[in-house]
This record gives sequence, C-alpha cells and structure tokens, in this order.
Amino acid sequence: MASWLLLLHSKNRANYYKRRRIIDKYLRRCLYMLTALPVILAMALLLTLLVRSWPLLSVKPLWQLFSDQAWLPTQGQFNFLPFITGTLWVTITALIIAVPPCLLVIIYLSEYAHWATREMMKPVLDLLAAIPSVVYGVWGVIAIVPWVKELTLFSQNYLGFIPILSSKNPTGFSILAGSIVLAIMIGPYIIAMGFEVLSAVPAGYREASLSVGATRWETIKYVLIPKTTSGIIAAIVMGASRALGETMAVLMVVGNVARIPASIFDPAYPLPALIANNFGEMLSIPLYDSALMTAAFILLILVLIFNIFASLMLRRIIQREKS
Repeated sequence: MASWLLLLHSKNRANYYKRRRIIDKYLRRCLYMLTALPVILAMALLLTLLVRSWPLLSVKPLWQLFSDQAWLPTQGQFNFLPFITGTLWVTITALIIAVPPCLLVIIYLSEYAHWATREMMKPVLDLLAAIPSVVYGVWGVIAIVPWVKELTLFSQNYLGFIPILSSKNPTGFSILAGSIVLAIMIGPYIIAMGFEVLSAVPAGYREASLSVGATRWETIKYVLIPKTTSGIIAAIVMGASRALGETMAVLMVVGNVARIPASIFDPAYPLPALIANNFGEMLSIPLYDSALMTAAFILLILVLIFNIFASLMLRRIIQREKS
C-alpha cells in the first residue's frame, strides 16, 4: 500500500513539473513577443512612412531635397533644408538654455536642499511636466514673444555687429521665443531624471569623500558628477528627444517662416510644425501628401540618429568608467 501511494505521489509530482515546464515555455514566448513589440512597432512606423514617402523619393532622391531652400508646393518644389535647420536651431538653443540651470537645480535638490523642499518640488515638477503643450504655447505668445520683441530691438541697436544676435524680424516670433518655451517644457524631465540619478549614488561615497577632508562641493565635483555622468547625459537626451518632436507650443511662437535662419531672433519653421500646420490641406496638389510623409520620415530619422549617437556615447562613457 505504501509503495503504491509513493508511486502515485511520484507520478503526480512528475505531471506537476511537466505542466509547470509547459507553462514556463509558453510564458517565456509571450514575454519575448511583448519585448519584441516595441521594435516591431518602430520598424512598422519606419516602413509605413517610407512607403508613403516613396512617390516623392522616387522622383527626387533624399539628398536632392536638401539642396535648395525653396518650398513651393504649387510648383512642385519640396525642399526640406529650411525645416531641418529650423528644427536643429530650436532644439540646440533650447538645450543651451535649459541644461545649465537644470544641472544646478539637480545638484541643489540632491545635495543641499532640505528634505521638505525636496518633497515639495516633486509634485511641482510632475505638475509642470503634465501641463498641455498648448498652454505653454499660449503663455509663450502672451509673455515670451513681447519680451523677445523688446530684446530684438535692443539687439539691433547695441549688438548688431554680432550676426547671430542681429535680425530684422521685429515681431518677437522667433527661434529664441520657441527655445525658451521648449526649455521650460523639457526642464522638469531633465531635473526629475537627474535628481533620481544623483540620489541613487550610495551614501558611502559621500561619507568617504567628506571623511578625508573634501568639502561638499569637492565631493560633488570629483565624486558624484563623474559617477553619474552617463545618467545625467541620459536625462539630457530624454529632454532633447522631447524637444525634437514638440509641435503645438513651438509652432505658436516660432514664426513659421520657411527660410534658413541666420540669427536666434529670426523666425523658423521646424518639421513638426510643418506637418501639423499642413496635413490635410491642399492634398489635391500632386506629391503634397507624400512630401508631408517625407517630412515625418526625416524627423523620425533625425530622432533615431540622435538617440543612436547618444546611446553610443553613453556606452563609451560607461566603459571608460569601468576601466
């Protein structure tokens, strides 16, 4: 009787482990499919845009679309150089404005601020990140554009000998206005992520540095910043990715003039604004729909190149820190 019960128990255990292996096998496959889904979606998006852009790309190669700055859809001229340069001008200027103060805020919140200040700032940053972009755009039109207009007049009178600071655009709708709005929008993302990176450094690093006589600033400069360089760069990359694709707030204050800017006070026409302003209009013009899809395709390629470059740079920094 005992041997029969032992045999039955062993068979039940064997069946149990067999069922568990089958469940683990199918669960592993399901998780693999879910993991591969973002890659599949990205490839599908890229392929869809390429197919929709092909009518224009089959007529004009991509490099020819960058050879001129004329955008005349009624004459069949679709050149994206002004929109690409406008996108890069606005994004780079926004990063120049946003990154230095964001780094200082990150250091203050992580190393100097009282715990009550930190707890108060967290919901404030979440609130700023959650504000719709159109609200930032309206605020930019009301508050930033008039200030930039006055700054433009001042620059014309006193800084006209500096090309990048001289412009004949008196409206205030300019690259600088769009960059200021963008810098305020991406600031909460950079600060929140950078604060988490610095806070994740073990307290032992700070204590060891302070114990050998280093000041708090020396600890930050020589211990914490080198230790968290890759994470801080990742935070900046996250903000830059948001800036590259931002549409509504930028198109409301940047001027939307299809020409290559020469100054931060000149108007610009970023690629997202081009797509948002014109999609669904004048589709009776030959190749117009394909031109807008090409603009979306170029924007996606720019974002991919930027993120791939940032990923390679991060990997190089991490390898250098390990060695």
